[in-house]
Amino acid sequence: MDFKDYKGILVFAEQREGVIQKVAFELIGKATELAKVRNIDVTAALIGSGMEPLAKELIAYGADNVVFVDDKELHYYNTELYSQALEQIILNKKPEIVLFGATTLGRDLAPRISARLATGLTADCTKLDISEEGDTAGLLLMTRPAFGGNVMATIKCPNHRPQMSTVRPGVMQKLERDDKRTGKIEKFPAKLDYSKNKVKMIGEPHKEAKNLDITEAKILVSGGRGIGTKERFDALFALADQLDGATVSSSRAMVDAGIMPSFRQVGQTGKTVRPQLYFACGISGAIQHLAGMEESDYIIAINKDKTAPIFNVATLGIVGDANKIIPLLTEEIKAVKSK
Repeated sequence: MDFKDYKGILVFAEQREGVIQKVAFELIGKATELAKVRNIDVTAALIGSGMEPLAKELIAYGADNVVFVDDKELHYYNTELYSQALEQIILNKKPEIVLFGATTLGRDLAPRISARLATGLTADCTKLDISEEGDTAGLLLMTRPAFGGNVMATIKCPNHRPQMSTVRPGVMQKLERDDKRTGKIEKFPAKLDYSKNKVKMIGEPHKEAKNLDITEAKILVSGGRGIGTKERFDALFALADQLDGATVSSSRAMVDAGIMPSFRQVGQTGKTVRPQLYFACGISGAIQHLAGMEESDYIIAINKDKTAPIFNVATLGIVGDANKIIPLLTEEIKAVKSK
């Protein structure tokens, strides 16, 4: 493998039904920072149906180039067809680095691409840098939690290209939008083999999942094992209704129990969030959950166990039964708003 053939950074710009996901802008922001060190360009790859109007938006957020594949069969995400399209883009453009968001879609697509290209993939990264050390100078340093989040591992891919990683949403910063920026936009003629497609869309995606993204919420009211039942989560929804820009999220325990849907899950196997205010209600604070919310601006923890790890990251801690405290807090907020 001649590494001289590989140059530039490619960001998979995830979109869903014509809406570019926030993580795509975050990745472009980080990619531009890395690109300055390497003196290379940043290219965003768009795959879907009706993609051309979205290309200028990616340029405005920092991409130097946009390559898009447009096909009506790509309106909804399809693992096989998306893999074919993106593999062809990468083989043609030969980027030295490829970045994906560690979303449900990205976690499905990225490993398939790495297998097809016979290169490595570092998953769920929280930090990216360019090495400046000796023989490894210029390599991508990919940092991610390991051993259940107890160790932060920095991984290199010295022998294969491209270097690939998935990055958690919410951990990188997007650039300010600049509609005056210009860049190259190219429609890529991908050749799709529809006969290899083994999946058929038989219904619309969950409507609530389509319209709700907890990573966008300014305030999150999150419930854990201490809340306990679906009925008790109603109190969390009532509190969220009183707070502008708030929505309800949960820990993995509540998702595993079937009480809350997976698209509301915060944590290492859920979504990484960074709201202005995070209520941790009945959440003990396992390392996997902390990994997804500890960067929140202000954290209010409510838990009966005064030794719960959640209090170590909380800005304000309340020792008590969340199921009793939340309704009282909601009534207090109502009273203040009515004055």
